Amino acid sequence: MSKERIVFVHGSGSFGAAAWPRQHGLARDYDALFVKRLGYDAAAEPVASDFLADRDIVLDSLGEGGHVVAHSQGAIAAMLAAVQAPDLVRSLVLVEPACLSITAELPATQAYRTRLEPLFSRRLEMTDEEFSGEAIRIAHAMQAPPVTDESRRQARRMRLQAPPWEAPLEIVPGVPTLVLTGGWEPLYEEIAQYLASTGAVHRITAGGHQPQETDAGDRLIRDFLRAHRCV
Repeated sequence: MSKERIVFVHGSGSFGAAAWPRQHGLARDYDALFVKRLGYDAAAEPVASDFLADRDIVLDSLGEGGHVVAHSQGAIAAMLAAVQAPDLVRSLVLVEPACLSITAELPATQAYRTRLEPLFSRRLEMTDEEFSGEAIRIAHAMQAPPVTDESRRQARRMRLQAPPWEAPLEIVPGVPTLVLTGGWEPLYEEIAQYLASTGAVHRITAGGHQPQETDAGDRLIRDFLRAHRCV
């Protein structure tokens, strides 16, 4: 008997399997694929992001269907895939989803966009390190990490990412959905509450922007997937 597929979609930091250290063990019970979004490659130079290309990566990875687990900006691709082909997506797990276009009129989303939009409007005039450092300072009120070869590559990826409020995502897919947040940032709680109002299950646990890396967060993900396995 073949295993059910899970497609894991990373956010803006670590990518591939490195973005999901606590979920590697799910490969024992599922056909787990840890995909890389466009522009995320350990060897190739970063390229500009493309929401629809990321959606197609998810759809291609689903094959005949399965579950999708996505973090932060990866949730945009996951939701676009579920809207495009709901028959292929058995369940969605969205961790701290950066799906700002569906909550564009709500206050926390508007405030976040107001803070970051001037920076994105100047991104092509800035160096990678300037943009990355300013984005981290504005969004997370912290200083950028020390400069290394990998941090330079990550800074370039960050500068080439389209702002999440530009994603062509305006409707919510009608598939079983768990939204997992860390309870630390009003933006993600606002998005989660909106999704809950459309039928999603919303759970809050510790872990900040990476609640999937806590014991409780990992358990919530596993329990939700187990509840929506094919019988």
